This record gives sequence, C-alpha cells and structure tokens, in this order.
Amino acid sequence: MKSTIFTNNENTQQEHRAFVSQNLNTLLVNLNGTIYSKQGAMAAYQGNIDFSFEGGGVNKMFKKMVTGENLSFMKCSGQGDLFLADNGSQIHIVELEDEEMTINGPNLVAFESSLTWDIKMIKAGLMGFVAGGGLFNTTIEGSGLVAVSSWGNPFVIAVDQTTYVDISCVIAWSSALSVDVKSSFKAGALIGRGSGEAFQMAFSGQGFVVVQPGEGMLGSVPVR
Repeated sequence: MKSTIFTNNENTQQEHRAFVSQNLNTLLVNLNGTIYSKQGAMAAYQGNIDFSFEGGGVNKMFKKMVTGENLSFMKCSGQGDLFLADNGSQIHIVELEDEEMTINGPNLVAFESSLTWDIKMIKAGLMGFVAGGGLFNTTIEGSGLVAVSSWGNPFVIAVDQTTYVDISCVIAWSSALSVDVKSSFKAGALIGRGSGEAFQMAFSGQGFVVVQPGEGMLGSVPVR
C-alpha cells in the first residue's frame, strides 16, 4: 500500500521528552506519570493510560463558578503514547524555567504535572465587562512543558510600549504585564479580527504577548 499519508509515522526521535511535536497540529505525549490536558483533546493513545476529570480542588472549582472561566482538564496518568489535538489548530510547545505565563483558557492544550495553575482576574474595570471576555484567564507557573494551540501561525510581540491586541487573537502573555481592556468602537469601523472587533486588550510594561492570526473558522464552518 502506497500513499504520502504513511510518511507521517509516529515521531520516535525524542522519546526522552514528555511533549513532542508529532506534526503541526498534533502533540505526542511520551507519558510516564501524569500530565493534564484539555478535556476532549485526546485523539489516540497506546499503552496503559487512565483518564479522569481534574477540577483543581474546591478553591479552583469555586473560582470557575464565580468567574465563568470554562476550563476543564483531564488528568492523564500511566505509561504510553498519547496523541492530543485541538480541532486542527496548530500546537506549540513552551518550556517554562521557574517562570509564570498567562494563557487564554481555550488555547491551553496540556501541561506537565510539575507546573501549577490558577485562575486570575484581569482588573479591566467596567470596559472589561462590556467587552464580555478576557477578564479571567489561566496562569501556569513553575518549571515544565506547556502546549498551546493557535489558529494559524502565531507571532510574538515584544512589549516595551503599550500594545493592543484583539481579544479573540490573544493566546498568552507575560504574567508581569499590566492588562486593561480598551474600546475603539466607531460606527462602521470595526477594526479587529474576531467577535470582539471593538475591544482590544492593552498590555503595558516589559514582556511579550503571543498572538494568533485567526479565530478558529474554516471557511464558514466554526471548528472551535
């Protein structure tokens, strides 16, 4: 049997690493212990792996109820090869070295159990409530690997002056940055990329922000 499809075999080049890029849209986890992943992200697996709901304890469950942050994890434990995907989005691996990063909840695909997570509020005031999004996000802290998704090829902006990003396009940013929500609404001039065209997240301080160029639409069919 011949086909170019058979050239995309399992990546066995870095089996010592927990997270490996299988291809641009699939994360391969060489599981030997425990990791946490987005619920519904499992595409395939081999080996002895157990999946269970991870709510993060009473404190985090309460925060999710109060904030409305719809963040649900699977606890993936055991040994084997686990393939994770996020509706065809690109998946990128970030290594934290005793660092903290804030991630937009829907873009968080997986992270190692050595890392800790929490739900934090952006102090965006009344404008943030009007925008209807971007008020609550997830911080990941410590040393370990994180996998994030992006609709399209992401880019990184070094923040050394106030930087504005459409709410729908923000993936992640340095937790040390100050964040606000800004409205640029003018009738007939919706300037942004997504459903929050009139609202941008404003970042200031020193750090970075990771931006995706799309909002999860394939033609006219929503996939995220």
